[in-house]
Amino acid sequence: MKNLSIFKRNFVKPVDRESRPKRKLGRCIVGLFLLIFTAAISAGIGAITALLAPVEPQIISKVLDATGFNYTFNRQGYRLSRPVNILILGIDRVPESVANSRKIFNCRSDTILLFHLDPRDKSISLLSIPRDTKVAIPGIRFSKINEANARGGAALAARLVSSILNNPTIERYVRVSSGAFRELVDLLGGVEVFVPRAMSYKDSAQKLSINLAQGWQTLNGEQAEKFARFRNDGLGDIGRIQRQQSLIQALRNRLASPSVLVRLPQIVRLMQKYVDTNLNFEEILTIANFGLQLERDNFKMVMLPGRSSSNQGDLRSYWILDAAARDRIMAQYFKQGAADFSQGRTNPSQPVSRSSLKIAVQNASSKPTTAKTVASFLRNKGFSNVSVAKDWPDKQRQSQIIVQQGDLEAANLLQKALGDGKIEASSTGEIESDLTLRVGEDWVKRF
Repeated sequence: MKNLSIFKRNFVKPVDRESRPKRKLGRCIVGLFLLIFTAAISAGIGAITALLAPVEPQIISKVLDATGFNYTFNRQGYRLSRPVNILILGIDRVPESVANSRKIFNCRSDTILLFHLDPRDKSISLLSIPRDTKVAIPGIRFSKINEANARGGAALAARLVSSILNNPTIERYVRVSSGAFRELVDLLGGVEVFVPRAMSYKDSAQKLSINLAQGWQTLNGEQAEKFARFRNDGLGDIGRIQRQQSLIQALRNRLASPSVLVRLPQIVRLMQKYVDTNLNFEEILTIANFGLQLERDNFKMVMLPGRSSSNQGDLRSYWILDAAARDRIMAQYFKQGAADFSQGRTNPSQPVSRSSLKIAVQNASSKPTTAKTVASFLRNKGFSNVSVAKDWPDKQRQSQIIVQQGDLEAANLLQKALGDGKIEASSTGEIESDLTLRVGEDWVKRF
């Protein structure tokens, strides 16, 4: 796609001419692999992985050598000069589309993610936007945001995503067509994923059969695709987003393996078939360089807060965003607006209320009574809205505080009260909770 007016100026800090890569005409798209490797783009039905598996410059050098680039990689040469937002769209299958045709990018977006890269605190935030989010689309009174790309391409999709998020500037886009995810996972040799519950579903009309057992499994591309597509758990699109975020974490871990190196040239060639972007070559190198220097704990994931309209009898099943929680997300993760928002707080100076926080306690230890013990401990600490959730089937050594609704300030408050617990900035906990406390063996040892 050609540059559009909604996509703004270059965000690359100028460098010396000697450090700029020499590139062959028409081959710049291969450079997108640097973004794919650090952002590990995979989409269609599934996930777009984290901007960052830790990668050394020598590995990037070997990748570019294998794909025919004449370049000089200067780790200090390409620097992110300011915060930037990048829209990632995973595009549905286009019926009867020809392979390598531009038409493969013209369908609805099955996955919608907004990345925020911020050089000020060297962080990356990922916002998952449910595809059923209700928006106003030109020509239709109300519809779902996943229709935007099919009706107006990446420009309309970016405009509508920006409009529901208090109008942040969206600098660039990356669209990935279906097929990329399954093939990428296979090329990586599979991904290790924890399946939290047995998944069994068959749809003859869609020729879809899913049968995955509970527990840790190494999934191939087809299985990972089915893991992401499964919707028969009563959670709909929100359950899909949770599994996407689990796959993001799994793919990050897989990409960190040295064994992936030998497969990199194949992955580059694969992604040329499936990726459309308005990032230029120098911007891709800049993002890659930023990713190289990112600490793993500085990558955060969150889902756009809201509710399903089906709870009020609307059979169209829109996702209705929560405006106050949206403002907090944009402040805490995108540095937009007041720097201190939390659920139910409109005054930035107002502290988090312990009594208003919905905390779900989930046992992930070997002691069956742990969740009840911790819930009682928290109530004595003033957290009155505490419930005990069904045990997590995978035992954990360290307790986790999962920031389900994205309130980092509330997570820090709970961590302080507990005196322990690793904060996990993702939306992979109990859906109705503000925070999910998954209690591990470290808590058991305290008593």
